[in-house]
Amino acid sequence: MKKWKSWDPWQINLYVLWFGQFLVNAGMTMITPFLSLYLAKDLGVQGDAVGIWAGIIFSANFMTSFLFQPLWGSLSDKYGRKIMLLRSGFGMAIVITMMGFAQTPWQLLLLRLLNGTISGFNPASISLVSGTTPKHRMGFAMGLMQSGSVAGTILGPLIGGLLADWIGFRPIFYVIGLLLFIASLLALFLVKENFNREEAAHKPQVSTFEGLKDLIKVPQLPALFAVTFLIQFAMISPMALLPLYVERLHGTAVNIAFWAGVVSAVTGVSNMIASPVLGKLSDKVGAHRILTYALIGASLFLIPQALVESVWQLILVRFLMGVFMGGLLPSVNALIRSYTPDGKESRAFGFNSSTLALGNMAGSLIGGFMAGYIGIEGLFIVSGCMLLLNTVWVRFMLYKATPIRLFR
Repeated sequence: MKKWKSWDPWQINLYVLWFGQFLVNAGMTMITPFLSLYLAKDLGVQGDAVGIWAGIIFSANFMTSFLFQPLWGSLSDKYGRKIMLLRSGFGMAIVITMMGFAQTPWQLLLLRLLNGTISGFNPASISLVSGTTPKHRMGFAMGLMQSGSVAGTILGPLIGGLLADWIGFRPIFYVIGLLLFIASLLALFLVKENFNREEAAHKPQVSTFEGLKDLIKVPQLPALFAVTFLIQFAMISPMALLPLYVERLHGTAVNIAFWAGVVSAVTGVSNMIASPVLGKLSDKVGAHRILTYALIGASLFLIPQALVESVWQLILVRFLMGVFMGGLLPSVNALIRSYTPDGKESRAFGFNSSTLALGNMAGSLIGGFMAGYIGIEGLFIVSGCMLLLNTVWVRFMLYKATPIRLFR
């Protein structure tokens, strides 16, 4: 690999923001293993209220993120991607550090709501990278960015669990804040963006709602937003019940936490491995083809998870599903860049990030409700069928019209 000083600016942006996304996602998921314990042992929540508070506090971040991401996307198109990235990074560093000082569940809830409000590091990173990467390397760049996000998401809970035993609960929030601060500093000093503020200032400004109406006039974009929503819904909806499903397949509660962790992580591992590979392949064969095949593959490996008879079968099927999942978001991001009108890219990525947050929120809330009626097996089948239907919609929309541009 050539020395970093001889790298092109787009390469420096790509690798710095890959590392930034890794730190941000690792930091955001570190709290997952000990959130309920933090509520019970440090904030004084007792009994059944622990589960209720944990669910509300966990989903709060997704709710405000869903509401505010389009606004930050619009402001990115007006003021630049880098400034929005720094706003989010430094802001989350402060807010998450403050979570370590929370004394009541209400304080923690308000801080989680605030954190979702100011979040936006990931979509700003994707938008900035997409705006500086050459068109013939776009698939590779989007795949690499996806791998950084997934790697952080996978390793975050593991690191959080280890740190909880080592330094306790509250100091972990300070560690997360420090990681986000480091990621933001790296972006501040190393990331470059060519953004013409004078040109952007002279463009007519529209409201968030008007911006959405403008974007959905491009028929391909709603279909791509739906892919993002369904990916997250399919991934999140069975997570709460997955340990119980693993225990039933395993036949015993011995080492159940280990096996449940493996089943959860294996999809992320294969996703992380496959994302750069499929992204690079999409540069050769087209992101629309990779998206179609990845949707079909993810659908077909979601449904058999309801039919497995052992933990090893479930691990194998989820690993293969993760391979195809690895081709979805990079292809979606590349195609959003392709179909979005000039000067509105950040707004489009903001809405896509909003649908991602909505998928997380709906998966955790609606998925749990549906599972009470159809079981986790039913969730696998319903999610797979929804992705198959979405495949038909996306296929029709992507071939309905010629893209506005095939990248700059």
